[in-house]
Amino acid sequence: MNREEALAVLADAELIHSAATVQRAVADVAARIRAELADANPVLLCVMSGAVPFMGHLLTHLDFPLDFDYLHASRYGEKTHGQERLVWRSGPWISLHGRAVLVVDDILDEGVTLAAIGERVRQMGAARVLTAVFAEKDTGREKPVRADFVGLTVPNRFVFGFGMDICGAWRNLPAIYAKGYPKS
Repeated sequence: MNREEALAVLADAELIHSAATVQRAVADVAARIRAELADANPVLLCVMSGAVPFMGHLLTHLDFPLDFDYLHASRYGEKTHGQERLVWRSGPWISLHGRAVLVVDDILDEGVTLAAIGERVRQMGAARVLTAVFAEKDTGREKPVRADFVGLTVPNRFVFGFGMDICGAWRNLPAIYAKGYPKS
């Protein structure tokens, strides 16, 4: 997507959650994570690339010892809908054996990717696997996994901002937008 196309997408988008709402949600998730994991010395795994903004903001609220690592697995690439096959690109690099692990992702949409990541982390020897997602899409359908910590709910539309992209653009927005407007 070139600059003009990206600007046109944003101009036609609907604001779903403001930057202030996003920051309150991050602080709320962090408080719940502190209550659950402060004594566990957990490994936090950032799912690249979408979870980077959420993880960065989240880390500043977590005032307890932890290890940080990342992994890169995706069903989307630069497409706007999930593909059949999950592609594993990288990591994690820290040993997860016997550890409490918190997988941090941007969005729980259909749940296929997060379920597969959780299974892989368990296979790597994690003693406990929890998940935190910034947003959960209200699809109205059953998902193969539930997130332990959810920041905000978003409508069943294509959303972007705060780590979530639209054809590679707008991960850097501090708020959440939906592509176009819903049909009335």
